Amino acid sequence: MSFSSFRIDVPDAVLNDLRARLARTRFTDRGGNQPWQGGVDPDYLRDLVSYWHDGYDWRAHEAELNAYPQHLAVVGGRKLHFLHVRAARPAGTPAPLPLILSHGWPSSFVEMLPLVDRLTSPAGGGFDVVVPSLPGFGFSEVPDEPVTRALLARTLHELMTDVLGYERYGAFGGDVGGVVTGWLGALYPEQVAGIHMIHPPFPASFDARPLSAAEQAYLDAETAYDETDGGYSAIMGTRPDTLAAALADSPAGLAAWIVDKYRDWSDNHGDLANSIDRDTLLTIITLYWVTGTIGSSFRQYADFGHNTPRPDITVPAAFTVSTEPAMANFPRSIAERACTDIRHWSEPGRGGHFMPLEEPDLLATEMRQFFTSL
Repeated sequence: MSFSSFRIDVPDAVLNDLRARLARTRFTDRGGNQPWQGGVDPDYLRDLVSYWHDGYDWRAHEAELNAYPQHLAVVGGRKLHFLHVRAARPAGTPAPLPLILSHGWPSSFVEMLPLVDRLTSPAGGGFDVVVPSLPGFGFSEVPDEPVTRALLARTLHELMTDVLGYERYGAFGGDVGGVVTGWLGALYPEQVAGIHMIHPPFPASFDARPLSAAEQAYLDAETAYDETDGGYSAIMGTRPDTLAAALADSPAGLAAWIVDKYRDWSDNHGDLANSIDRDTLLTIITLYWVTGTIGSSFRQYADFGHNTPRPDITVPAAFTVSTEPAMANFPRSIAERACTDIRHWSEPGRGGHFMPLEEPDLLATEMRQFFTSL
């Protein structure tokens, strides 16, 4: 199966239209007495939109992205965008395990670039690294069939084996990319040497044995947290087209929808700038805008009911647990219900939902140690 080289080259007309829309943004007043009480604070959004319009340089960041070798392949009848960065190794040195790194929502392949830089270097292990844009995100087309976890895993497995020719590989991911990473380990244990995740998996069922007190407490806390945070997934799963119509037409609205999650889920202590810089955030948001993929990124939420129970994960597994509200006090025993061979468990106490951007040195070190051991 072949693939072709790809470069990002957003037409000037698209960027000019974006700037014109940003200039005409209508802002709202704050919905509560405190900043961020009702979601993205209007003052923050006004400053972000102003910088997006007057200060942010897409062409400079586009050039930085194009410094990484990018490709398009047809997998399952649809185009799949991916980075493939081969490590420079001394002649005669055996090649280490290739790695595939999978992003989640609302994210993109940009989230994984700090890990690419660290893992491909000789000091970082000299891994070959593959970073796909998940189907429906960025420059990857959305499938015609339901976007299930199994379908995403099958797509990425075909990329690694049929397209790139790797016989054995390791996988890392967070959020949706982490769930898909778990599916890769469950479905392809002969080729997947091991998996590393920042969000430990749930078992397909809790019926095997009664819940412990710690497990019950966590599940209760998660339910309570979803009461305040879960509105985004409810509307994306039930009214995706209605929401997409608004976000695809308003860059400020798109930014607000994405920023809301980056602030709530990253380990930023109340200030998003503490965890993710403004230019990186706008690069991710701009990718959603110029590709018009915010609606297709909802598909894996809208198609959630088509998922089937995941088999147990029997390959070696490692976890560097993120620091975010949804992961607070996550019991290792829940992951042990899903995984039969946990080799590494770390709770560093820093680095949130977007840990590759927030704590790349910490994460790359733990990944290198785990995957080198395999």
